[in-house]
Amino acid sequence: MAMVEIGHFALVLAFALALVQTAVPFAGARIGDERLMAAGGPITIAGFLATAFAFAVLTSAYVQSDFSVLNVWENSHSLKPMLYKITGTWGNHEGSMLLWVVILTFFGAMVALFSANLPASLRADVLSVQGLIGAAFLLFVLTTSNPFTRLIPAPFEGRDLNPILQDIGLAIHPPLLYLGYVGFSVCFSFAAAALIEGRIDAAWARWVRPWTLAAWMFLTGGIAMGSYWAYYELGWGGFWFWDPVENASFMPWLAGTALLHSAIVMEKRSALKIWSVLLAILTFSLSLLGTFLVRSGVLTSVHAFATDPSRGVFILAILTLFIGGSLALFALRAGTLTAGGLFHPISREGSLVLNNLFLTTATATVLVGTLYPLLLEAVTGDKISVGAPFFNLTFGPVMLPLLVAVPFGPLLAWKRGDLLAVSQRLFAAFAVAIFATLLVLMLVDSAGAFAAAGVGLSAWLILGPLTDLAMKAAVGSVPVAVSLRRLIGLPRSIIGTALGHLGLGLTTLGIVCTLAFQVEHITVMKPGETTDIGSRQIRFEGFSPVQGPNFTETRALFTAIAADRSESGRVSAAKRVYTARQMPTTEAGILTLGLSQLYVSLGDPTDDGGIVVRIWWKPLVTLIWLGALVMMAGAGVSLTDRRLRVGAPSRRSRAGKANAEVSA
Repeated sequence: MAMVEIGHFALVLAFALALVQTAVPFAGARIGDERLMAAGGPITIAGFLATAFAFAVLTSAYVQSDFSVLNVWENSHSLKPMLYKITGTWGNHEGSMLLWVVILTFFGAMVALFSANLPASLRADVLSVQGLIGAAFLLFVLTTSNPFTRLIPAPFEGRDLNPILQDIGLAIHPPLLYLGYVGFSVCFSFAAAALIEGRIDAAWARWVRPWTLAAWMFLTGGIAMGSYWAYYELGWGGFWFWDPVENASFMPWLAGTALLHSAIVMEKRSALKIWSVLLAILTFSLSLLGTFLVRSGVLTSVHAFATDPSRGVFILAILTLFIGGSLALFALRAGTLTAGGLFHPISREGSLVLNNLFLTTATATVLVGTLYPLLLEAVTGDKISVGAPFFNLTFGPVMLPLLVAVPFGPLLAWKRGDLLAVSQRLFAAFAVAIFATLLVLMLVDSAGAFAAAGVGLSAWLILGPLTDLAMKAAVGSVPVAVSLRRLIGLPRSIIGTALGHLGLGLTTLGIVCTLAFQVEHITVMKPGETTDIGSRQIRFEGFSPVQGPNFTETRALFTAIAADRSESGRVSAAKRVYTARQMPTTEAGILTLGLSQLYVSLGDPTDDGGIVVRIWWKPLVTLIWLGALVMMAGAGVSLTDRRLRVGAPSRRSRAGKANAEVSA
């Protein structure tokens, strides 16, 4: 019990340190005191250690089933498996906000540790802004969402965690999502610091790019994991619903993608300076907006923590402070900043500007579709629903020309490119894409034009980056061994970019094939009966009762039979009841066959001993998430490029410096 109080005290200490982190280095930068500026680093690291300790104490309370802690009592149970006791720490509003703050202070500590080569005043201002963000959210946690509130006397048993959150996906999805959300706070802090300093140059972009890339990588993983969790846990068979909370994570991803590409132009050509700073502000602002939507109670969603509206008011005040304050600072300083270098529209820079134009427009369409129903209800009281048809008709046409243009960008030269020459290099990729389109049209009826165009576009996206790598490695022009050496010797950022675009193509192919070619069948089945799904048959073997650690379930076993009458595998779906909350859930059964999946979900039982069964055959559906993993891998490879490790000199230059010192 004493440890819980110590954890609470550590959180209060972290808040005090965040205030000091905000004030001391900022004051040092204003008066030019190097000692005050240098103090920001140790204070930031101490703040991270304090919040990490508080989070460890809360996790320990969950592991030990300490029901004297209100948060543990509301979200845990002594019979719950240990994995879900741990993940239950962030499976609720209070615990997840503490995780948010831990990650925020972690990123601040990373900046403190790895930014020794930054100008002292800029480093001090960045840490100061990070401290202000941390102080605001720590105050929010302590005053409205304290995870250490006690219950006296302590209940004997807990209420258990929401059953749909008792899943391995919860162990992965929120931490990844928060690493992405909060990672963009570093970009925001760099932007605010640059505006405070009144100076921005290519070096700023070089410092911001790695943080943007890391945040984008984690957010990509978080969105993909959340999509897959909803796909298999909710039993609905879909991978994206355009739910407002899904959109809340998608908008900063789109803006972050634009920022990532804009920073490249700024670093290489010292252009788009003002735009890059604005994007850094908007990206984190959208992350804060997502936090508000999830935690304010204005949304009703399976993803949302619909809680006390007073928390929403507090977060709204945080939004006003950081979004309003940063935009006001931007408006004040933007006129004093130089716009940067010029370039020809047909160039690498031009392609990246086009990328930004479409991405920001797409972000705006998602923002309007998400907020319009909320604003309308707040103003008039009328409730409307903006669903998939709106987003498909607005978001899709905006993204289509961007996807077509993606393969051109890496092949164009900086400053002035040759569009005709690039088109000639991409001729083989274009020819294969056209062939894939015609092949699909031949295999499906005339109504499959969408599928054919989508498959052709996916082939274009996949072959484009492969063509870029082949050109840079001179494949076909030199011996194979030489090409391999050239490929291995390419800068890792180039390989990472190719992997990122390749992953986008794979995800697009998965989405197109799933939407166009999936087969759905709903029927009532009894044990021993068989039904057809596509070219396969499904045989219902029967029911079996299962007793879990904190649930009971009725499991239905099915056998998949291929066209040649051989068994493809077995899949089980279930109806589960969690005993503590008496809450039923549907557990979907999934059989993965290659890159495709057979998906089975149970409905209600019938009076004659049967059960409603909903079956899908989803061709190439796994490419949706495998493509996201490839995109993450591309970001990870790019981060290992020496040029993206800020101030990391090459081994050769370090060796040369050492030799010079020895000679001296």
